[in-house]
Amino acid sequence: MAASSSVGRVLTLCRQFLNVVKIPSAVNTCHFAENIQFQSQPYRERLMHNGPSWNIPFSYVGQCRGLHTTMSRRGLEEFFDIPENWGESTVKSGAPWTAMQLRIKSNEDLHKLWYVLLKEKNLLLTLQQEAIRQRVQMPSPERLTKINKSLIRLETVVMEREAALRLLQTGQERGRPGAWRRNIFGYVYWYRFKEYAIPWYMNRQYKRKTFYTPKFVEPFIRLRIEKFLRNKTRKARLEKETQAKLRERFPHMKVSASSSQT
Repeated sequence: MAASSSVGRVLTLCRQFLNVVKIPSAVNTCHFAENIQFQSQPYRERLMHNGPSWNIPFSYVGQCRGLHTTMSRRGLEEFFDIPENWGESTVKSGAPWTAMQLRIKSNEDLHKLWYVLLKEKNLLLTLQQEAIRQRVQMPSPERLTKINKSLIRLETVVMEREAALRLLQTGQERGRPGAWRRNIFGYVYWYRFKEYAIPWYMNRQYKRKTFYTPKFVEPFIRLRIEKFLRNKTRKARLEKETQAKLRERFPHMKVSASSSQT
């Protein structure tokens, strides 16, 4: 009696669950369980007297399927281009995503687009490695550059939104607070604050750090700046001389914008 009552409770819960979810295949599964429940005794007697029989009506099994919401998965062909592009020297591709186009999209769309671009990047890296293995030219290698540009711009847009939200909530532009500090060599760098278990004036490890520049280092700072400016001037002069020689040798040569400014 206890076993039959527990089975009845399970079947009742099953019916209630299926009434809420409303899955036809699951309803067939529940009827299949009921049929096995009420017909298990005749099947057992048939097996005992006549041996194993394959005529047991298991037609309900073909109608059962697993409950899942994910899309159908494919195999390793996801890492390769479509068959229409196999053997082609050039493959048509669109322009990379611009920051202006990405800024008008929602966070959910950016999240989906990130994984689409990441999947495309894995595909192109697989094609690049296969081309290296076969010692052939990869078809349209500029696609990988476009994907990298799109990923960098997408990450930049996401960081802009996080910085704006952080600025509204906390009043700070950076995710981790800090300050501009100078070390003993005169270099200015961004020092990120850390959380210590004891106050800073009792922390020996923190007190060993020096956030100032001694007086005797100041002449060397001026020498370093002078050296940097001399190297910059020398490079600009060499570039100007090179452009002048090229214009003398090739009068019809087009002058680049950077060289014309120098």
